[in-house]
Amino acid sequence: MTIDSKDYRVAPGKKVDLGKWPTVVDPVTKSKKEYKELLQQHIEKLSAMQNLHYASHKYALLLIFQGMDGAGKDGAIRHVMSGVNPEGCEVFSFKQPSAEELDHDFLWRTTCRLPERGRIGIFNRSYYEEVLVVRVHPEMLRAQGLPEELRDEKNIWEQRYGSITDLEKHLHRNGTKIVKIFLHLSNEEQRKRFLARIDEPDKNWKFSTSDIHERKYWKHYMKAYEDCFHATSTRHAPWYVVPADDKENARLIVSQIVVDAMGGLKMAYPKTTGKRRLELHSIKELLAK
Repeated sequence: MTIDSKDYRVAPGKKVDLGKWPTVVDPVTKSKKEYKELLQQHIEKLSAMQNLHYASHKYALLLIFQGMDGAGKDGAIRHVMSGVNPEGCEVFSFKQPSAEELDHDFLWRTTCRLPERGRIGIFNRSYYEEVLVVRVHPEMLRAQGLPEELRDEKNIWEQRYGSITDLEKHLHRNGTKIVKIFLHLSNEEQRKRFLARIDEPDKNWKFSTSDIHERKYWKHYMKAYEDCFHATSTRHAPWYVVPADDKENARLIVSQIVVDAMGGLKMAYPKTTGKRRLELHSIKELLAK
């Protein structure tokens, strides 16, 4: 089975009903061995592309991962990017905003972490939390210090979608390729993964009672994600909805999406000028002595 990234991409302006998007699909591979072999192929491609990306020094790549708790964001990042040179890649995990971050606009804390040209930036959660968790819990708006007239819930989400798409257009115009991945987990699979975190001592640290509390808002989160995808999936910064109930399958799909995104960039190793060749020839003669 081949993976076509377009099968998981949300078309610009498309209304999204996550209830109709699968959380599990037929396995890409038939065995654990095939899975490891295909993932390794993707990892090697990414490694080679990263070298070219760094040497070309024309684009930045921003990968955004969103999903419900337990969706496998950490695992996907760890496995898919395992062959990438750490010197050219940074991962940032955005938790509850600090007091300093709340004193700025909602895009400030992530803007400070955007990748430079030639580098890969990975956001584990992102500025999208401001139209997801904050929308599900609008009482959080009061802690953000906004003037009362700017906290109008009838308008604020559309305004934030506009701020986000404006930022992403700006980044695109300045050479940043943005890929946004939503790991689509079912409510039942999340329940199983939470139970596993309790049963396995090494995973206890990953679990808290707040995770259970948030399950009560599942439908609210799905609605927030649907509206978000409809408003912010664009040609230059698309959303991909990846079935996440099968972790290994999800990793293969994610790695293919990233490979395709990097492969679409017009990159080339810098050409050596005549002057540079003469310089290298002189260095070579010195080393030969």
